Amino acid sequence: MARQAARVRRGRNEVPEPFRAWVGVEEHRKAADYALERLRFRRVALVAEAGLLLLWTRGGGLDALDRAWRASGLGPRAAGVAFLLSAALLAGLLALPLAAWRAFGLERRFGFNRTTPALFLADAARRAGLSLALLLPLAWGALALMEEGGRLWWLAAWAGWLAVALLLLWAGPALIAPLFNRFAPLPEGPLRERLLRLAERCGFHARGVFVMDGSRRSAHSNAYFTGFGKSRRIVLYDTLVERLGPEETEAVLAHELGHARLRHLPRRLAPAALLALGTIALLAWVRHEPWLFAGLGLSSPSSHGALLLFLWAGPVLLWAFRPLGTRLARRHEIEADDFAAGLLGPAPLARALLEIYRHNASTLTPDPLYSAFHEAHPPPPVRVARLLARDPGRIPGEVV
Repeated sequence: MARQAARVRRGRNEVPEPFRAWVGVEEHRKAADYALERLRFRRVALVAEAGLLLLWTRGGGLDALDRAWRASGLGPRAAGVAFLLSAALLAGLLALPLAAWRAFGLERRFGFNRTTPALFLADAARRAGLSLALLLPLAWGALALMEEGGRLWWLAAWAGWLAVALLLLWAGPALIAPLFNRFAPLPEGPLRERLLRLAERCGFHARGVFVMDGSRRSAHSNAYFTGFGKSRRIVLYDTLVERLGPEETEAVLAHELGHARLRHLPRRLAPAALLALGTIALLAWVRHEPWLFAGLGLSSPSSHGALLLFLWAGPVLLWAFRPLGTRLARRHEIEADDFAAGLLGPAPLARALLEIYRHNASTLTPDPLYSAFHEAHPPPPVRVARLLARDPGRIPGEVV
């Protein structure tokens, strides 16, 4: 983070090429300040999260919660599930102050937050209810496998993880996402006809292109592809549709169609499944080790304790693999850029990216090492320069 902060500060007062025709100096400074504030927030969040984790573990929080449920009179498995659910709920509640600071402090200061306190709390309640509804059967099934599944229970647990991941990937777009946002078909008009012609040209189902009311919560613009099979959909934020011209919106759609045609979601699922298999196998190996529980503050070994500790420690264990995931995601973004440029030419997508970066106050001078580790998209200068190199005669700021 120190490298990123230093790089952003050094470039704060000079807009790099090829952005000078598109981004003003004051907008560039705002983007730099926004990036620096986000880094400061992340530092504070890391310290706060580490402190809470110490309180949960070495501070005795998890042990007290475990003792309380053991004394509740519930059966061992029911008490274990209750322990997992209550730990997840309490962790979510403790994370709310940081989330509120981000929304009503950081994001509002830079003009991006549009959520209200009532909507913020409603979203938190919906997330909590959804998480508990999903966690209840999953926790019960995982504990049943750990306790009764024999020596190879972890293979069955991995198969269950894969099945749930596929189910959520299928059901998420149509069943879960609408709990938080409204998704409407493209409104009638020339833009709709233009985009649907492009979707049909690429073999994508016309009903799978939606506009999401992202403006209810944020002024940021974005688009994404998700789902598989009949649940596949491309989602354009309403803020993006409002800001971009027809050619630029079509280019963004072409980029997302590239993700669909090139099967990027299945290609990302495969390495994730391998990592999950290794993680679950490691859990099976250490779940009976006394040091696992003693080192993290639980006085009584248990399957539910091992499962929770491993779920919380998992992101730390997978931290070393993050650059590999980032590299794969970046390669997919470049492939989708090339797909869009091949369909429509590079200039429309270049202009769309320039406008999105400008509107979202994305830093144009990231540190390469920090970016390679933390950011799933290539840096703005890299993406735009690649596109412009394919059509050097077109001026970046030229609008057609």
